[in-house]
Amino acid sequence: MNVDLRPVPLVLRAGPHLVLALLLALVVVRALGEPGAGIVVALAAALAVVDGVGIVRGDLRLVQPRAVGGAPEARPVGRSGSATAWLAVLVALWIALLAVTSEAVWLAFPLFFLVLQILPALAGAATLVVLVGASVTAYVLHTGKLDVGAVLGPVLGAAFAAAAVHGHAALARESERRRLLIAELQVAHADLATASRNEGVIAERERLAREIHDTLAQGLSSIQLLLRAAERVLDSAATQHADVDPRAVAELATAARHVTQARETAAENLVESRRLVRAWTSPELDAGGLVTALERLATPRAGDQVSAFVHVSGTAVPLGADVDQALLRVAQSAVGNAVRHADASRIDVTLSFMDDEVALDVVDDGCGFDVDAVLARGAGADSGFGLPGMRARTRALGGTLAVESSAGAGTAIAVRVPLGAGSVLDGAGVAGRGGPVRPADDVPADADVVGDVPAPDGGAT
Repeated sequence: MNVDLRPVPLVLRAGPHLVLALLLALVVVRALGEPGAGIVVALAAALAVVDGVGIVRGDLRLVQPRAVGGAPEARPVGRSGSATAWLAVLVALWIALLAVTSEAVWLAFPLFFLVLQILPALAGAATLVVLVGASVTAYVLHTGKLDVGAVLGPVLGAAFAAAAVHGHAALARESERRRLLIAELQVAHADLATASRNEGVIAERERLAREIHDTLAQGLSSIQLLLRAAERVLDSAATQHADVDPRAVAELATAARHVTQARETAAENLVESRRLVRAWTSPELDAGGLVTALERLATPRAGDQVSAFVHVSGTAVPLGADVDQALLRVAQSAVGNAVRHADASRIDVTLSFMDDEVALDVVDDGCGFDVDAVLARGAGADSGFGLPGMRARTRALGGTLAVESSAGAGTAIAVRVPLGAGSVLDGAGVAGRGGPVRPADDVPADADVVGDVPAPDGGAT
């Protein structure tokens, strides 16, 4: 809870002046009819005028927190030469009044507050001692005796004033610290919301890219393939009937032109779908593929206190867009968690290409965590992020994810994905599911084939 201290400075600013005015009035009233009353009234009036000048000019201000070297420090913002001079005149008039009447001892109490508010700590403490000493001395000189009350009263008054002023300064510092903490939390919350939103946008784009590939791109590619086969059939039929039925040949030629136009239209739309797939897949994978993206992930940034290393074993093979994206996202999430939450000093990312699968291992030397507790939360509010998100990405590719961690022992995340589980990008950037593609019987082997080809009965060859 952020404590609002604005009403307190008003009380501490106005309080000493109000008390001083009331006590001055009391001193004047008690001095009336006594010898030297005129001097008392004159000094009291002068003291009141000087105090009023200070109020009007605003030379006196309350101690307020000010950040010094990143840490809030209580300093009087009104500490200036004019304020100090004003206080000196005020104290001098009080001492003069104290020399005339012992009733002026009571004025020391509001002066204690003013001294502590205006002067630096050491000077304020020294002046406080002087005021207490002057009060006790004046009492002894006027009454001719020294008792416990004469000493204890000013001392307790000075102690109370010091406790009030410095107590408020401590509260002000704490309030400033909380204000700064809340501001930092608000910035962190905004950054987290932005990162979550960006991650969601990227995930949705990747999903749409997969949908476009699996539906439009695959369908347009198959349409091209079948129309190319139809062109061959029409060309062959036109050649066979060239000498028999010229009219049929003309109709076949017209049909061939329509088929060619349809194939070209399908090709143009396939190019557009490829452009969308390229635009909506991970930009980190555009330049150099998965290994390069992992190396960029491990590149130290300004302010990083962790060293990351990438190791690659085995012979690299094309994994497919889905696998590349999934492994990169898992690595990003694991490295991000190690940096932000685990206080790790070293992270090792290992990508291993084996005969029938690819493995990604991310190991850090951080503080570790309770794996069961994290996984038990499920995907809920963290859908797409953290361990639930990693597990979902891995399962979508038929792979497995294993996590080993314990308090103080670091964390190891191991992902295994079978080869051929993803979509392989062709030269134009369109993803085709891994695995061999069997062309139709009447289509040449060098045809532009991407993805599975529909069989005549509606199935896939």
